Amino acid sequence: MKVYLEHRIQTFVQLGKIMDLLAQNSPWPGYDCGLTEEEYHVVQAAVDACKTYNGWFTETEIRRSLAAWASELQTDKLHAWLNGYSENNHPKKVAIICAGNIPAVGFHDVLSVLITGNYAIIKLSTDDPILIPAMLTIASRFEPELPQHFEYATGKLQHFDAVIATGSNATSVHFKNYFEKYPNIIRKNRNSVAVLDGSETKEELEALGHDIFDYFGLGCRNVTKLYLPQDFDLDRIFEAIYPFKELANHNKFANNYDYNKAIWLLNNEDLIENGFVLFKQDENIASPVGSVFYERYTHIDEVKQVLEAKRESIQCVVGHGYLPFGSAQCPTLTDYADGVDTLAFLKGLQG
Repeated sequence: MKVYLEHRIQTFVQLGKIMDLLAQNSPWPGYDCGLTEEEYHVVQAAVDACKTYNGWFTETEIRRSLAAWASELQTDKLHAWLNGYSENNHPKKVAIICAGNIPAVGFHDVLSVLITGNYAIIKLSTDDPILIPAMLTIASRFEPELPQHFEYATGKLQHFDAVIATGSNATSVHFKNYFEKYPNIIRKNRNSVAVLDGSETKEELEALGHDIFDYFGLGCRNVTKLYLPQDFDLDRIFEAIYPFKELANHNKFANNYDYNKAIWLLNNEDLIENGFVLFKQDENIASPVGSVFYERYTHIDEVKQVLEAKRESIQCVVGHGYLPFGSAQCPTLTDYADGVDTLAFLKGLQG
């Protein structure tokens, strides 16, 4: 591993250690962490500010995101991820348009660009303008030269060599038209599904609850659609997800639940509900917040055909033979959004 790359890896390993402390809401552990007590409290305050700025970013979800990143920013994992990536002698300016649906969702793109020695022009989401800057502030404490390798774009993006943009189906069309002459990764809406075969244990169904409800179901890796055998008893799922009932006390989540329930009842739709989530039989994959679509099948080959036909709309699949239950919102460094290898894209820019 080249000296520069190794140095950058250790910068983000140190960041991971701080993120782990913040995820656990730990008090300042002393100078061994690499931050003064004042610096540590400033970062803690930034994390707290996220809760006030965005009502979806509760303390639980922010710390969940921090913990997930802390588990990935490990020396061995970063080495394995970057294996084969050589020294970058021709850094490029890469514009990054971040999403803001879950805390620090754009950090993988930022990390990918910076750790490979490129320059990041970061367009933060208006829904998440605090967390990524806080993370980069920590990293810059361990590598004072790091701020020379990134900037935040507040207006029109300009003077860049390539683009990584994440948005909705509507904005992706705009992005493709606007950035077509640049090397680009353009992402649009995707959702995730679970395929059940009826042999799931109670523990697996409880884990499925995390796939559905972590981050309030707002992530592209959240399960929004279930494929169930014809004779599957939905009460098994309702019993397993009961621990998530407190979601009904979250104002934004409850408002979505009430709104969709009212609309569907007015349309005489058949619903099954338990006070905090609506189950609706529907062929679509993307269900609104506070609801889950489901579809029954008689043979698993039917589901496989549907998944293949809708693969451009699916981020990941949970179930036996797919991702383990409970792992949808625990992506690794190599679980690239939309299946597009960001490192390969960046390596290709070197020519």
